[in-house]
Amino acid sequence: MSIFQYKAIDARGKSVVGHIDANNDADLEQRLKCMGLDIISHRPARQRRGGFRHGSVGRPELITFCFHLEQLIRAGVPMLEGLVDLRDSVTNQQFRETIAALITDIEGGKTLSQAMERFPRVFNHVFIHLVRAGELSGALPKILAELTETLKWQDELVSHTKKVVMYPAFVAIVVLSVIFFLMTYLVPQLVSFIQNMGNELPAHTRALIYISDIFTSFWHLILATPVVVVALIKYLKRVNPSVHYWTDDLKLHLWFVGPILRKIILARFANNFALMYSTGIPIIECIKISETLVDNKVIEGALERARLQIGDGIGLSASFEAAELFPTLIIRMIRVGENTGALDSSLSNVSYFYNREIKDSIERVQKLIEPALTVVLGALLGWLMISVLGPIYDIIGNIGM
Repeated sequence: MSIFQYKAIDARGKSVVGHIDANNDADLEQRLKCMGLDIISHRPARQRRGGFRHGSVGRPELITFCFHLEQLIRAGVPMLEGLVDLRDSVTNQQFRETIAALITDIEGGKTLSQAMERFPRVFNHVFIHLVRAGELSGALPKILAELTETLKWQDELVSHTKKVVMYPAFVAIVVLSVIFFLMTYLVPQLVSFIQNMGNELPAHTRALIYISDIFTSFWHLILATPVVVVALIKYLKRVNPSVHYWTDDLKLHLWFVGPILRKIILARFANNFALMYSTGIPIIECIKISETLVDNKVIEGALERARLQIGDGIGLSASFEAAELFPTLIIRMIRVGENTGALDSSLSNVSYFYNREIKDSIERVQKLIEPALTVVLGALLGWLMISVLGPIYDIIGNIGM
C-alpha cells in the first residue's frame, strides 16, 4: 500500500488537499468517494512512518472521537455507520483521512483495533490494547468511556507539564535578555564615559568592563552556542544510547523541575497501568506496554527490571520497591491492593495522589520563581549601579575637593 497526495473537492465545491493510503489509483478514488470527495489530481507521496504526519491529530480530536463513538455504539448504531458519521463531522483533515482508512479496513474484514494498528502515531499501544480488550469482552462502550476520561486527564497533565517547563524557561529568557541588553548596549556607553575620566577603576568595575567586552566582541557566538548545544545533544541522543540515558536522568534531577517531571511520568504510568489491568491485560504485558510510553530511559529501565523480577516470581510491590520506582508510601498502597485483589483501584489512587502532588508542586515552584527573578535582576542592577555610578561619584568628589 502506498501513500498518495491528492487534490479533491467536497460536496460544497471546496478544494481539499491531503495524503491518504491506497493500493492503486482505483482504490484511491474509491477511498475518496467514501469520504465524500471527488478527485481532481493525485501523485505518489514520500513514505512516512505511521502513514501520516507526526502530531497531525491532537488529543482533543481523540477525546471527541472516543466520546462520540461510545455514545453511538451505546445507542445501537452499527460500528461502520458510527465511523462514517464521525468522519463526516471531523474538521481535522488528517484525522478525517485516518477515520476513512479505518472504515475501509473494517469493511475489508479487520476489527477496529486491527485497523488502528496502521496508525501508531494517532493511536498508541495502550489505546489499541484497550480497544482490543473491549472488543473481546463485549464492553467496548465502557472502554471508550474510560479512554475519554483518561485522555482528558492526560490533557490536563500535559498542561501541568507545560507550566513546569515553560514558566522557568520564560523566566530564564527574560533574565538572559536583560543581561544581554545591559552588557552589549547600556554598559559600553556608560563605561566609555568613565574611562575618559582617567581615574583608576575599582576591581568590580574592571570586571564589568571585561564581561561587557566579551559580550560585545562575541555576541554572535553567545547567541549561537545554546542552539548548537541543543542540536548536538539531540543528535547524540539519537546515535548514542548512553547520552540519551544521561539526559533523561538529568531531567529527573533538575532543581525544582526534576521531581515534578518524575511525578508526572509516574502518574501517567500508574493511570495507564490501572486502565489496562482493569480490562484483563496481564501485569507483565501492562508493564511492557508502559515501557514504550514513559518517554524516559531511566524510568523505562526501572520498569524493565521490575518486569523481569515479576517474571521470576517476585511480587509487584517488591519488584517496584527494588527498582526504586515509587516512595515507600506508594509501595505500601500497591501492596495493599495486591493483597486485597483491588490492584487497579490502588493504582488509580496512586495516580490521584501524584496528580495532587503535581498541582501543589507547580504552585510552589511558581511562587518561588517570581521572587528569585526579582533577586537576580536586583543583584544585576545593583552591581551595575555600583560599578558605574561609584567611580562617577568618586570623580565628582575629587572635583569638589
